[in-house]
Amino acid sequence: MATKNEGNKNINLGHGVGRRKTSVARVYLRDGNGKVTINGKDIAVYFVDAINAAKVVQPFEVTETQGKYDLVITVAGGGICAQAEACRHGLARALVNYDEAYRHALHEAGFMTRDPRMVERKKYGQKGARRRFQFSKR
Repeated sequence: MATKNEGNKNINLGHGVGRRKTSVARVYLRDGNGKVTINGKDIAVYFVDAINAAKVVQPFEVTETQGKYDLVITVAGGGICAQAEACRHGLARALVNYDEAYRHALHEAGFMTRDPRMVERKKYGQKGARRRFQFSKR
């Protein structure tokens, strides 16, 4: 009978779930040297735009922990910007899950708060969420 190889197992130091609009990111914090993997791809490949790639690692800059941890992120839903912000929110939660001392700095930077803005739903009998059909008097 086959046995499991326990030596190859990656240990997660912390984990966090980040959300923004319809995006959901699961972030796993591991010991390492700063490598960020998103959906199996490197961060520079997944987020072609440098601004979105920088958004993801902002919590590291606030807590001054660049290059100490590796990240494994699974993200789905929404657009590219929403996914980057969901990753940032999840990373902040993962850092606090690992070490509670980071909470104050991350909260001051606004990374612990979920952005509640969502697209308003379309209502029946209307053209959109707020747009009405044109009124015709005759």
